[in-house]
Amino acid sequence: MGISTSVSDSGNKVTIAVTGKFDFQLYDAFRSAYADTSGQGVQYEVNLSGTEYLDSSALGMLLLLREHAGGETSKINITEVSDDVKKILDVANFGKLFNI
Repeated sequence: MGISTSVSDSGNKVTIAVTGKFDFQLYDAFRSAYADTSGQGVQYEVNLSGTEYLDSSALGMLLLLREHAGGETSKINITEVSDDVKKILDVANFGKLFNI
């Protein structure tokens, strides 16, 4: 369970991978994953291939990332989502806020 981050050499793409349960226990690690990035204009990818579950705090963390990345102008892709996790994102209408 945890967070791993990779940043492109140019610094314009940040990939954050979440494994295990995406919940409040990962709050500090998730925030740290993008805190040192420039935010607006950077393309973010949140890879959920190893995520088995997410809760409302994870949804809130994704919204904080969106705000950091420039809000409505942000470029955030949520990738490799399992069917169960996709259902949660769909119920929360996150398809309108993120590229899923």
